[in-house]
Amino acid sequence: QLQLVESGGGLVQPGGSLRLSCTASGFTLDLYAIGWFRQAPGKEREGVSCISSIGTSTNYAGSVKGRFTVSRDGVQNMVYLQMNSLKPDDTAVYYCAARMIRCSALAGDFASWGQGTQVTVSS
Repeated sequence: QLQLVESGGGLVQPGGSLRLSCTASGFTLDLYAIGWFRQAPGKEREGVSCISSIGTSTNYAGSVKGRFTVSRDGVQNMVYLQMNSLKPDDTAVYYCAARMIRCSALAGDFASWGQGTQVTVSS
């Protein structure tokens, strides 16, 4: 099972930007579709974005489309989630997750998860 690690979370003011990173040690992420999910207190985990294994397909939730961009760097073995124009509603713990090849919007389709990184958007 992949061990994923997220980083890059923090406190940012509304309208600001953050870039989250997801990496794995000992495995190449190129073989896997990587999904980004988030969970706010008292709410269910929701899909935010996903990038397919060779990066030809990306998906976004309607609430983040046009503000978030997912990308991968095969050399660095990293997947990034660039988050711009952040809003207080974006406050949540963000997780990256892996499954073979194809994206899915369903958290249950992903077998490997990171520990999460907190994103707080507040003035």
